[in-house]
Amino acid sequence: MLLSFVILASGCGNTQDTGQGNTGDSHKLQVVATTTMLSDLVKQIGGDQVEVQGLMKAGVDPHLYQATAGDVEVMNKADIVVYNGIHLEGKMGAIFDNLEKQKKSIIRVGDAIDPATLLDFEEGGTTVKDPHIWFSVANWKLAAEAVAKGLSKKDPAHATLYEANAKKYIAQLDELDTYIHEQVATVPETSRVLVTAHDAFSYFARDYGFTVKGLQGVSTVSEAGTGDISELADFIVAHHIKAIFVESSVPTKTIESLQAAVKAKGQDVVIGGELYSDSLGSSDTPEGTYIGMYKKNIQIITGALR
Repeated sequence: MLLSFVILASGCGNTQDTGQGNTGDSHKLQVVATTTMLSDLVKQIGGDQVEVQGLMKAGVDPHLYQATAGDVEVMNKADIVVYNGIHLEGKMGAIFDNLEKQKKSIIRVGDAIDPATLLDFEEGGTTVKDPHIWFSVANWKLAAEAVAKGLSKKDPAHATLYEANAKKYIAQLDELDTYIHEQVATVPETSRVLVTAHDAFSYFARDYGFTVKGLQGVSTVSEAGTGDISELADFIVAHHIKAIFVESSVPTKTIESLQAAVKAKGQDVVIGGELYSDSLGSSDTPEGTYIGMYKKNIQIITGALR
């Protein structure tokens, strides 16, 4: 099915970029972003000069997302396509390859991150890079610069605006970083253990001094087994962990099973709340922005682990 979408993409006429305004308002740069995090980032940098269409809606898991024929058509018509590029959109690789072959303008934000700072994880016996780069605020600042650069290249007439917006947004990210450090400081060091459905928070852990444990590893493609649940339950009991967390884009059943396994071993652990991991919240809420999402997560984490 995916192959048929790629063939459809190549059959929609010449998609090589010929200028702005292929869809929608011809005076705005037409941008397609894969995830909710990237959609928000492009809006922050592009402001009124861009029209952003996000492929994935709030609560959608990008690891499992499969593009539709309509998605391919939208990407072909866009001036720029923005995506993570570190295997986050794991089922869309062939589509991205096809767009590049057709010389579509793309912004692959993962390329903005120093490879030496990317975290590794094991998947199927192979070492690959952790794609959850947005949970490092430092990484997201680099992503903002990359988006500004990409928009400016495509639309040089508004380059000054994009650069100014990026500078303003990066200052807001610096304030967010300070806020996170202040809130984390309220949690005893021995309590800084974050247990979630999958390992989306390793960059957060590295930057802010946490230990993270996830049932499903970095990707949600493979499900946690009984042995995984039992092993993590032993860890929770041994370390007297107070709270574990569900995620907005991952079914709650595995964390509920983990809670039951801990109870069966003679200890209680509460579900501390729902964290945003691979998706922002609804666009009509404060959590519909990257900064609002991160602040909400920190409030939930620190409130449950203090």
